[in-house]
Amino acid sequence: MTTGSMAASSPLSGNDLDRLLAEVLEGHRLTEKEAVLLLGVRGKDIWRVAEAADEQRARVVGDTVTYVRNQNINVTNLCINSCGFCGFSRKRGDSDTYFFSCDVVREKAALALSRGVTEICTVSGLHPDFDAESYLEIISCMREGAPGVHIHASNPMEVAYGARKNGISTREMLGLMKEAGLGSLCGTAAEILVDEVRKTICPGKITSSEWERIIREAHSLGIRSTATIMYGHCETVQDQARHLAILRQIQDDTAGFTEFVPLSFIHRETPLFKKGMARAGATGREDLLMIAVSRLFLDNIPHIQVSWVKLGLKMAQMCLLAGGDDLGGTMFEESISKGAGAVNTDYLDPAEMRRVVEDIGRNLRRRTTLYTLLEES
Repeated sequence: MTTGSMAASSPLSGNDLDRLLAEVLEGHRLTEKEAVLLLGVRGKDIWRVAEAADEQRARVVGDTVTYVRNQNINVTNLCINSCGFCGFSRKRGDSDTYFFSCDVVREKAALALSRGVTEICTVSGLHPDFDAESYLEIISCMREGAPGVHIHASNPMEVAYGARKNGISTREMLGLMKEAGLGSLCGTAAEILVDEVRKTICPGKITSSEWERIIREAHSLGIRSTATIMYGHCETVQDQARHLAILRQIQDDTAGFTEFVPLSFIHRETPLFKKGMARAGATGREDLLMIAVSRLFLDNIPHIQVSWVKLGLKMAQMCLLAGGDDLGGTMFEESISKGAGAVNTDYLDPAEMRRVVEDIGRNLRRRTTLYTLLEES
């Protein structure tokens, strides 16, 4: 493991690269080793990979760029973990901790409903006093405040935490969450699904195999989820490719992922960066290639989201030309990326989305969490 992006040891020649990309567009399924090579390209070859990914995107989903009208509710920033990549979490005694009661959560959900959202998303700190009932109450309060709105909430780490606190299985926990009103599970807490890297960046979190098991359990219960990766810190391209391979195998077996969401590491206010254990986030090259290679490698996940929160709107627009087809959500009240040092994360007006989408010759459509297209945009 290094603190820099590791390029492929045997870079592809121009002819070899063109041949490989042509084979992918003809149906060849990339191997993990081939993904490593593509993630490591430099110079003008970057545009070759991006062009192939954009062609693949057009074949799979056409020219529509989608978004969801959603709102985040981060219930608390108190957390028992101290993940090196996180600038959001706080400990008891810190001056800027917060915790929203059920009444406040209900009010925030009602506000979201008044804004016309179709999705409420929540992932919060692992509060020392939370247990299974805490997560069920949060879901219930959101459902009460915004009846009919899709609840996209929690992640495998929170599922494991609540289950452990109450001495039940994670499968039982997921079933209770579904009964309470959970619509889909956030695929966060994945970070990099390589335990050697996890020991450095998030030693208190569940292992890669536990994350995979809980995601598979959710899918088996009819709870769909997103898939994510957090890149640009201390992982290598080999680690990135391993992560993508795990996601692809899960999708082969369950077809439960709605989308893949690459999350570019925001470094500024994180302990990992301040201690010199991570690079200063991904470069633009790495951002473009993560979108492009994921489009080419994840042949069973139709939607690749470009996160304007992580990338900024201009870079997000460029990534739409490299295989991306979704801009994520309007957000409202984003806290986690902001805590790590990201700026302008709170809300993106669909009119501004339309401006950048039409600027590259595409059309914008609003969608639901599960990618049903809606007439109004």
